[in-house]
Amino acid sequence: MASTVSEKRPGYGQLLRTPGALSFLLPGFAARQPFAMLTIGIVLLVQHTTGSYGSAGAVAAVTGVSMAMFAPQTGKLADRFGQRAVLIPGVLVHAASVSLLVVLALAGAPMWALFLAAVPAGASVPQVGPMVRARWAAKLDGKPLMPTAAAFESVTDEFTFVVGPVLATALCTGVHPAAGLIAEAALTLVGGLFFAAQRSTQPAFGLTAAGLTDGEPHRSALSIPGVRVLAIAFLGIGSVFGGMQVSLTAFSQEIGNPGANGLLYGIFAAGNMLAGIAMGAVAWKIGPRRRLILGYVGLTIAASLLWTTHSVLLLGALGLVVGLCIAPALITGYTIVETLVPATSRTEAFTWLTGAVALGQAAAVTVAGRLADAHGASTGFLVPMAGTVLALATLLALRSRLQPRAQVRVAARGIGHRVPVTVD
Repeated sequence: MASTVSEKRPGYGQLLRTPGALSFLLPGFAARQPFAMLTIGIVLLVQHTTGSYGSAGAVAAVTGVSMAMFAPQTGKLADRFGQRAVLIPGVLVHAASVSLLVVLALAGAPMWALFLAAVPAGASVPQVGPMVRARWAAKLDGKPLMPTAAAFESVTDEFTFVVGPVLATALCTGVHPAAGLIAEAALTLVGGLFFAAQRSTQPAFGLTAAGLTDGEPHRSALSIPGVRVLAIAFLGIGSVFGGMQVSLTAFSQEIGNPGANGLLYGIFAAGNMLAGIAMGAVAWKIGPRRRLILGYVGLTIAASLLWTTHSVLLLGALGLVVGLCIAPALITGYTIVETLVPATSRTEAFTWLTGAVALGQAAAVTVAGRLADAHGASTGFLVPMAGTVLALATLLALRSRLQPRAQVRVAARGIGHRVPVTVD
């Protein structure tokens, strides 16, 4: 069914007037840059020093796998001890690890040394996006602004993917091959520390969080079937990001115009951002589960056509379409999480999805890099096709697991007695 714009739908302006919002949004934007700049920065630096996209992709993949493994643990620690306690040591370790990786790459260190440095670089990527979403959830839980906040976060993520790769590519190709990673480490450090300083908007954590929830015991977010299904869907999205980063880089080198990489990836990310803006402005008459599936069908079709394209103009146009299809899937996935996961596990749930994107990106970077080395840039685009096809098949088969959980409220019963009551 078609969508219509709702006159009562709260907009972005109203969202940004939420008390305390700007205090964590602005530093949070700078601290999100690792997710957008780290992979492409590593690919460009290591390819420059080794001459191999396969080697560059492998090092980048180690950071992605490391991030995917440690991100959910970071989310659990943030839910238990607070975001500040996790974020400050994390950004310090990340800046040091990325600096070490740069030094080793420029020194011509062996691959095993680059892999060792890539592990802490990926593991320490600050999970600022999930932390910002958790702050919105704490402020707006159950309020009409929450869907708008979910859309706004996706727009912010995609704007990061517009700015980050273009900035990293411009620095690496115009200043120095290591400049992209150096800028990434600096933005992470400064933005992360300022974000951590915003204590007033930090969600409740530990025993305090448990006391504020609806009486449900704490459970791991991954134990919820719907979260596992969404994680698989986000793996497919990660395969698009990783496959396009490497394949667009290889394509630009193939045609003798390395600078085109940033432009092409920026067009792809701009489509994502524009779709995200539209998602926040439109009140949909179809449910989120159906929206997710429809968006994913469009993404799969568009991603499956990338490998057939051999001109900059057509690749830019098709990349725009791919970007337009990613945002509905991402935003709806994050929105569905709100209905599946209790408050005590929200940061963890968001980091599982972020980690799934990173893991899909890592696998895609590795495979696409080796395909590009062996068979040319176009074959790298087969990776997004394979990733989205497999994820869509899983999503269709297990869509029933995305039903919202039953809400539980606590009813007072006498003095000192509380009884959980299920609300349909």
